[in-house]
Amino acid sequence: MVELREYVADLHIHIGRTRLGAAVKITAASSLTLKSIIQYASNVKGVNFIGVIDCHVVEVMNEIEEDIKLGKALQLEEGGIAYQGVTLLLGSEIELYDENCQGPIHILAFMPTLKSMSEFSLWMAKRMKNPTLSSQRIYENAQVLQRKVRELGGLFIPAHAFTPFKSLYGKGVRESLTEVFDPKLIDAIELGLSSDTNMADQIKEIHQYPYLTNSDAHSLEKIAREYQIIKLREPSFHEIQLALKKKDGRKIMANYGLNPLLGKYYQTICARCATQTTLAVCPACGANSKIKGVSDRLMELASVTSKQIDRPPYVHQVPLEFIPKLGKKTLEKLRNHFGTDMNIIHHVEESQLRQVVPEAIAASIIAARYGKLSIKAGGGGAYGKVE
Repeated sequence: MVELREYVADLHIHIGRTRLGAAVKITAASSLTLKSIIQYASNVKGVNFIGVIDCHVVEVMNEIEEDIKLGKALQLEEGGIAYQGVTLLLGSEIELYDENCQGPIHILAFMPTLKSMSEFSLWMAKRMKNPTLSSQRIYENAQVLQRKVRELGGLFIPAHAFTPFKSLYGKGVRESLTEVFDPKLIDAIELGLSSDTNMADQIKEIHQYPYLTNSDAHSLEKIAREYQIIKLREPSFHEIQLALKKKDGRKIMANYGLNPLLGKYYQTICARCATQTTLAVCPACGANSKIKGVSDRLMELASVTSKQIDRPPYVHQVPLEFIPKLGKKTLEKLRNHFGTDMNIIHHVEESQLRQVVPEAIAASIIAARYGKLSIKAGGGGAYGKVE
């Protein structure tokens, strides 16, 4: 019997970069460097897996190779890069807009080794205007890209699949992913911050895929605002592949994510004045342009009215930065006493919290844990708020 254990994975993290001409430089002064991501994910956020989606950039690959030479990292036989406390998955976020797309679509591609990522990077460089930056548009047919990812042993995952901009169901397709993609070459669907399992399962054609909940972090604090608990034998790329296929006991145990109301695109709003409305003409300013919310877009696409398949539980969570009156100094005090954010959000007793922070903050953390906070829904690019 193979012994399995649970790991925490956040597979959508961006590295902070500055552009110098046509090149990218990883700066020591940047808050988001590979080193800071690894340390923060492990020590502050309690994450075992990270997916960095800029690893096709040559400078990032060079940094990883240097870490391996210096003994700071180890390339695993089963895929992935082992750092102290964290396994790095080599990822790339790519923007598709081929002849079949209605609008741009972001996808995540993960490769098992530096060799396969280097080959993928060289292949993409011939199809991009600036391959030294992340989330760049690739000038290639979507299914050709899918086949290349599969040929290299990678994973192909539509990113933040329902957000109104640059996503599969936002504007990428009219009704079905088959308009653009080969469904057999998709490994999972990333839900995004404004949806959860029950919302996504209104679309029957994606019932066949596992769902991922990732942070899409552009700052250290955003790491692990969404993540998944995965049961594996060891923290490697191959084990993640097995978990996505639910093979040999490997599987996603639970998805942890924002209450969708806190997401930036949950509700539909007027593009001019930000009034919440689904009417053709805004009742507040008379504009006829809207930013369609994820909730309304999913209602348009809905093909089933009830949950039809067995899914891991989706646990709504409120990141500590959303808690009212919880400033940086108080947050630092909490972390000094109780360790990782996951421990604070999900496990520390209210009586213990009250010994460190004001009663109102402790009460809000506990209320968030049990889904009892009042939330004003986000939309149009503005996060929801705890009231």
